[in-house]
Amino acid sequence: MDSMPPRRVALACLLLAALLPAQTPPRVFPGKSWERIEKPEAVGFSSARLEALRGWVKSLDTTAMMVVVGGRSLFQYGDLTHLSYLASVRKSVLATLYGKYVEEGKIDLSKTLGEIGLTDHGGLLPIEKQATIEHVITARSGIYHPASNPGDDTSSAPPRGSQRPGRYYLYNNWDFNAAGAVFEKLTGRDIYDALESDLARPIGMQDFDRSKQKKTGDLKVSMHPAYHMWLSVRDMARLGLLMLREGNWNGRQVVSKEWVRRITSLVTPFNEMNPPHRRALGTSRRWGYGYMWWVWDAPNSQGPFVGAYTGIGAGGQYITVLPQLDMVVAHKVDIQQPPAVGTSKRPRTVTSDQYYAILSVLVASYCGANCP
Repeated sequence: MDSMPPRRVALACLLLAALLPAQTPPRVFPGKSWERIEKPEAVGFSSARLEALRGWVKSLDTTAMMVVVGGRSLFQYGDLTHLSYLASVRKSVLATLYGKYVEEGKIDLSKTLGEIGLTDHGGLLPIEKQATIEHVITARSGIYHPASNPGDDTSSAPPRGSQRPGRYYLYNNWDFNAAGAVFEKLTGRDIYDALESDLARPIGMQDFDRSKQKKTGDLKVSMHPAYHMWLSVRDMARLGLLMLREGNWNGRQVVSKEWVRRITSLVTPFNEMNPPHRRALGTSRRWGYGYMWWVWDAPNSQGPFVGAYTGIGAGGQYITVLPQLDMVVAHKVDIQQPPAVGTSKRPRTVTSDQYYAILSVLVASYCGANCP
């Protein structure tokens, strides 16, 4: 199955807009395990279309995928229990962790890096020290010090010191790793300990293993390592459901509603993304940026992506929330597994085109009250 062209995606969204209010599935939370939806039509989805989606996903490098609607599992593929590398979705998870400590006053987002004494090899420039914590967690710090790990847009960065903090967005791993360093410095807690106590336990993650979590990076390049995470797909889906429910888990407010809304609100519109190639992705991928979450930005649009946001990691890692469909999509490619047979030893990956085609087929499977 080829990737769905942007024009077809847009058309599908327009057609779905009329269906969305048709019925709202009941909202529940998983206990020790996920409850499954046995008949998709009961919650407004086509079994036939979901099976067609399954057939296509099998042809990709997808390790596992889970779709949750109304707090129950609608679609499952692969080994949902397998722990593997989460890549840059870690940044979205950290944004969620920040909330408790911002509200407690331990993290003041208006403080500058100079005020809290955060630096790096060779020091920061005077203008860079003026960047606030909020600038850092929205990727607008203007600090282009080399990061300890690759996988960002630093190669397209302006010269150091040329951008005043807050004025220029760049997807820059130095910002994200510094966000982790700020968290640990001001809270006095290890990120992984906080992940376990503040999120994994309260929402009942089934597969979380503290011993698997480890920081990586070249500390000779930057003193701030990357805080990569290892999670299962079914636990990624729990995180997505927590976000969809605005921080509430079965009656307990794990993260404040205000913080969830804040971090998933648009800070950098699609047309201000840098480098410019990020603005050339067409209507099928109009993601702007919030607080380490990617936020759907299509003004005046209708359909299933209104209000959507997502975490994105290299190789095909996603936690996508579609509030209009009361849906969470958790998708994983174990990029550290050996290449698949017959792939000429290419790295395992599901491209962004392939993933958005998955989403378009998935939302097209919604039939509301008109399911056959």
